[in-house]
Amino acid sequence: MKRRNLLQRILCFSVIVVFMSIPAWGADTIKIGVLGPMAFTQGEGHWNGATLAADEINAQGGVTVNGAKRQIELIKVDTNEFLSVPDATNAVELAISRFNADFLTGGFRTEAVTVMQDIAMDNKKIFLGCGAAHPELCERVATDYNRYKYWFRVTPINSKFLVKVDFILLGTVAKIMATQLNIPKIKVAIVAEQAAWNEPIVSVAQKKLPEMGMEVVGVWRPSPVATDVGAELSAVQRAGAHIIFTSFSSSVGIPFAKQLGELKIPAAPVGINVEAQKQSFYDATGGKGDYTLTINTYARVKITDATIPFFDSYLKRFGEAPNYTAGTYEALHILKEAIERANSLDSDKVVMELEKTDRPGTAGRLVFTKDHDVTWGPGYVTGLGTQWQDGKNQCVWPMGWEGVTYEGVVPYKLPPWIVEHYKK
Repeated sequence: MKRRNLLQRILCFSVIVVFMSIPAWGADTIKIGVLGPMAFTQGEGHWNGATLAADEINAQGGVTVNGAKRQIELIKVDTNEFLSVPDATNAVELAISRFNADFLTGGFRTEAVTVMQDIAMDNKKIFLGCGAAHPELCERVATDYNRYKYWFRVTPINSKFLVKVDFILLGTVAKIMATQLNIPKIKVAIVAEQAAWNEPIVSVAQKKLPEMGMEVVGVWRPSPVATDVGAELSAVQRAGAHIIFTSFSSSVGIPFAKQLGELKIPAAPVGINVEAQKQSFYDATGGKGDYTLTINTYARVKITDATIPFFDSYLKRFGEAPNYTAGTYEALHILKEAIERANSLDSDKVVMELEKTDRPGTAGRLVFTKDHDVTWGPGYVTGLGTQWQDGKNQCVWPMGWEGVTYEGVVPYKLPPWIVEHYKK
């Protein structure tokens, strides 16, 4: 029995170590643990964004601390958080205790990030979140600043603002459908993956949509990793929905879009579909993903002077458009600037400088709120609405919203089978 238990412990440890990859650098590097589900696109975004930034910073000599240049060393930490929260906690503990990470960035699934956040705070490690949207992660900073001040959210905008953008996009499409197709009352199906970050979104949507003059015909909650949503789509069609309000951060976004396009259900998809942020989305859906409209962070439009150069560099190097978890690129640059202003790696000193961040970032002007959340709104980070049109992911929002129109935005298009269905 003792021999079997020992073997199990060895195997468990080996699995976690295999999940971690450390490039060989010399001494006196600044070690940054990049946390993410590396077998999924969200983790790829974490790693790719951080890699691009680290290479840029190192090519310029590194980070200046006390007059000396120090290279950035990335630690790739596969948290496996889609499948196991304990795996995520084990991985971040190893990143800190065994591999001596100086700083942390990334994280995706709120349920896992909440625990990882506590581990980082226990060790007073600055953790720049680039994936989890739940407001509580930053509310903890407001309620217990001394413990949680080492947490900052770089991306995405939190769930409350995601919902606002969601409703703006949904309202825009509803208005287009009502006007162009002469539909007196728009019916909406809510299809949201089963995950904690979606709870406030689903709850608010059920209350808000009727206030916007729309009817909610049902709520469906498939698994985040479902490979077949045919039953849900059939139910949505039977319910007579004109719009499907989506909220997907995981792989379920691909079978949803593919099956929706194959079945040509006369309902327009609007909302969040992280898979649709990927360059490979169109091919992954067999070309059926056209007309999918999703909230996005990046597109090849001029949000700031930094956006298009970053987008092009990322696409050229990785063959993919950056999804929002690639905000680790931004995280490393603001961390570099804060370290250099603090002239120290001391977490408390760097926190004080991070709080002063005001940067024309790749997704908009980046300024942190008092509870260390990314500021949302005109003049700051707004988020984008992007729609697949003829195999290209085009930015369709904002277009005149609060006086904001980014150079390169194009008009939204209704799927032709919907137009044909309602004009019969």
